[in-house]
Parts: sequence; structure tokens; C-alpha cells
Amino acid sequence: MTDVHSHIIYDVDDGSYSLEESIALIKKLKEVGFDNIIMTPHYISGTEYSSFNKEKLYKLEVLRAKVKEENIDINLYLGNEIFITDHIIEDIKDNKIYSLNNTKYILFEIPFHNQIIGLTDIIYELKVAGYIPVLAHPERYAYFQKNYQLVDELKKEGLLFQCNFSSILGNYGREAKKLLKYMLNNKYVDYLGTDIHHIDRTYVIDNFTKIIKAFTKVAGSDYLNEILNNANKLVN
Repeated sequence: MTDVHSHIIYDVDDGSYSLEESIALIKKLKEVGFDNIIMTPHYISGTEYSSFNKEKLYKLEVLRAKVKEENIDINLYLGNEIFITDHIIEDIKDNKIYSLNNTKYILFEIPFHNQIIGLTDIIYELKVAGYIPVLAHPERYAYFQKNYQLVDELKKEGLLFQCNFSSILGNYGREAKKLLKYMLNNKYVDYLGTDIHHIDRTYVIDNFTKIIKAFTKVAGSDYLNEILNNANKLVN
């Protein structure tokens, strides 16, 4: 399996605090069946959550060396979870932010409570520029939870959706769980990610068997395998 959304790069924004914590998280992900991890630190322009690629790539290589030293059979890749702005394309071209494993797939997030104006225009501009936008955890946004039609409309626009594994057990609340089930029933979900940050918050790993059973019950094994294979394609 491939985790397409994680915050395991150490000492970057709100992710892992140390190299040791990163390795502990990587070991736990390996134990539940992950062979590949795309690490997606935040990029929020104009804030302290805006480490440049040079720093992130250096820490990626440190982690890869440590994984090899400890004989952990797992592959590590880089991406970003980018807070949407109207200058996102310029930031990509200026090498400030990273796509998922240096592909054309761009993982982005939007405000949780205040609906963004002009989102479809930004999505369109990304596509015209040759990128494939992927919205992180749509089930968690309050205005989507109140109006499923917004999700319907974005899917009609061709937007891809990455949902969080633990949403299926209600880890982000009842409304997020309900919306995720709606999206699964309509085959809207394209990717799944752990969105894991810290070793003291490993709900997604500790309950992974239950999570897979819950997804299989709602989505069926064929569709779940399709979603998981989509993630594998990003690293193959």
C-alpha cells in the first residue's frame, strides 16, 4: 500500500518533532502494510508553514539513509499539502512547493470553515497548466458536510478526492463519516491517506484492521482495491 498524505518529515511545520519520531511512525506504518509513504508537509504561503524544497529534500534523504540503516523495507517520497491560493501555479514553478512524488498530481487543502470563492477557477487554471489537482480530506470541510451538492459539483469538474482512512470510523466526527460514506457510495474517492503527524496520535494505525473492514463493508473490496491501486500508481 501507499500512503499519499502524511506529515512524517521531522521538524517541519506541525509534523513529526524529531528524526526518531519519524522512524517510529515509519515502522508503525510498515507493520500495518504500507510499502510506500509520500510525505506531504504543509505549504501555507506567507506563514511559518512554508519550508522550501531544499530543506525538505535534505531531510527526505536523511530519512531514507536511516531507514536503510535500520533495514526497514519501505520507500519514501516527497510531496506537499498545499493551502490553496490564487498564485499556487507560480509557487510550483518557482520550486517552492512539491507535487506528489514529482508527478503532475497536486495535493491541496482549503479552509475548513469558510468556503473559498473562486475555487473552480483555480482548479481550472491548474488543469490548463498541466497539473492534476487532488483535494485533501474533503469529508472534513464543514460546508461540504452541510451541502453535499458542492462535492457533486466539484467531482463533475473532474476534481480528484483524497479522503482520510480514519474518517470511516468517525475519528473526525459523525458528519465527516457520513459524508465519506456518501462519497464512497458514489465512487467519488480516488485516494486514501493516513494524515498521520505524531507518535502519540496513531489512531489510524492502531485501528487499521477495523478501518479496512469498514471500507470493505461500505465500498466493497473491488472499489477499495481500485482506490489503493491509484495510490500505488503515484510511486510506480
